[in-house]
Amino acid sequence: MVLVSGVVDNRSSIMKRMALMKLSALTLTFHYFSCGDAFSYGSRRQNLGSTSHLRSSSSTISDDIVRSVTNIPSTSAPLSRNTFAGQVEQALMNRFKPSKIERVITSWRLAELGYEHREFVGDQQVPPTTDAATSRCYQHAPSFVPGLKALAWWDNAENELAWAKSLSKSFQSIRDEFTSVMSAPEKLSEGNNVWAGALSTDAESYGEGWKTLVLLNRGQWDENNAKLFPATSRAIHQSGAPVAEAFFASMKPQTSIKPHSDFTNFVLTSHLPLVIPENGNNKCRLSVGDETREWLEGKVILFDTSIYHDAINDSEEMRYILMLRVWHPDL
Repeated sequence: MVLVSGVVDNRSSIMKRMALMKLSALTLTFHYFSCGDAFSYGSRRQNLGSTSHLRSSSSTISDDIVRSVTNIPSTSAPLSRNTFAGQVEQALMNRFKPSKIERVITSWRLAELGYEHREFVGDQQVPPTTDAATSRCYQHAPSFVPGLKALAWWDNAENELAWAKSLSKSFQSIRDEFTSVMSAPEKLSEGNNVWAGALSTDAESYGEGWKTLVLLNRGQWDENNAKLFPATSRAIHQSGAPVAEAFFASMKPQTSIKPHSDFTNFVLTSHLPLVIPENGNNKCRLSVGDETREWLEGKVILFDTSIYHDAINDSEEMRYILMLRVWHPDL
């Protein structure tokens, strides 16, 4: 699920993507200035980063990974005040100090230019990957904020991020509540869009096996679903997670999700695995970049879905996780 999924209209796919990128950038602006010290993982980047290492190239091979890089265009010129985007930019400049919103303005201007960021990020991994010809460590982010670290896997999140540690401690109560509601069809019928499929054409890689039950969407709680899962909603809120989206996600047995990007580099994805068939036997796996790991019940993981990733449920039963989309720690 991408940050801006669920917006569907009859315009062309290009116009929809541009509108959604603008919405993402605007959403970022307000959350950036409201999250405060919620981002405490490591040091913050203080500049926009160099783009001199990027070069124009493109190639694809049979694993569905688009191996290409792009040059970030200049964003030094202000947007025209005669446009909607220009008026929003001016309003931001009037409200905030320029030094405080430099990256926000850059991201806004890139979205208005229709820029789609593509970069080989193997050199940022630990240990680094240098074989760009075969590596899967490529980032694709039409919604892009320069200067953010691109780690496929954010290891030790459970120990270094207070909100992840809190969610991990709440695993049993979240799982118990989830299995209780799932066993009562009359309760599920009170929910909103229970186990809905991906709503945008950009999410086609998820296939028919992926369904969601949304608790929080773009910072807004779904009242019906939050009432169905009060313990889970309370655990998310009390954890202090800098969360933009929260939902349960199911995956049918013997299904897979194709390699894809979620298109946004300023949001990371976290999973709390709830029900994993044959837990510990490597039947349910997630690949991000060049590394594949299995879901393990109760173990919080954090990863970057702007990097190509895919998944598989190789078991004979349904797999269930609690999924959060959280603001990037470097913001």
